[in-house]
Amino acid sequence: MKPWAWLAMGTCLYVVSLMVFAPARLLDAKLDQASKGHLRLASPEGTLWSGSGVAELHDQAGGRRWAAAVAWRMRPAALLAGRLDFELATDTPASLSAMSLSRSKIGLYGVDIRMPAATLAAAIPDMAAWGVAGEIRLVTDSLEFGPGLAAGSVTVHWRAAGSSLSPVSPLGDYALDVQGLDQGWRASLRTTAGPLQVSGQGAWQSGADPRFEATAVVPPALRTQLAPFLRLLAVERSDGRFDWRLQ
Repeated sequence: MKPWAWLAMGTCLYVVSLMVFAPARLLDAKLDQASKGHLRLASPEGTLWSGSGVAELHDQAGGRRWAAAVAWRMRPAALLAGRLDFELATDTPASLSAMSLSRSKIGLYGVDIRMPAATLAAAIPDMAAWGVAGEIRLVTDSLEFGPGLAAGSVTVHWRAAGSSLSPVSPLGDYALDVQGLDQGWRASLRTTAGPLQVSGQGAWQSGADPRFEATAVVPPALRTQLAPFLRLLAVERSDGRFDWRLQ
């Protein structure tokens, strides 16, 4: 065998051995860096090749807001493409079948995650004061993101949505459809059930502040009850219509 072939084989064996024996805590460091501290792996055990831990979602202050047990096994073929691909097994309240990590992106596949609405609100300062209630469910077949990258789609369901500021609860069920497009994200908000009809459109571009506009329409029977609450959050127009803008 030629010298360059021996060198290539030795390099491959060395990389594989690093993956087999590298501690699982290195995976936490990668998630921390890629998510800017919002996604962490607590209590890691095993190695990068095969291990387990607790996936955690942190708020902007670093506090833990959500957690689910996870175990993984690496797919070795992806190493040739410079990626870390993992088969995953998760426990309630999360279902996540696979994850891919590289220098430029995080990929999540087969996702079905549930959490209290207050968990998601903790990451969005404008919602934190609303005292939100209900359940958030995130569902996606494929979602890839990183610096200058937005690919795939995700639907965020908010079921039995409510607020401690509102005299009517729940207000309804809503869905936010988010699509990766042109290095950014486009979002569409719709009502799936309930008395308060809400719709909206928005966009997030890399390096720019998010923009979102929504309209709520209150049925006549609930205007007396809901109008004072909605005036705290949005601008009243006419005939029970309220407009809200994030920019």
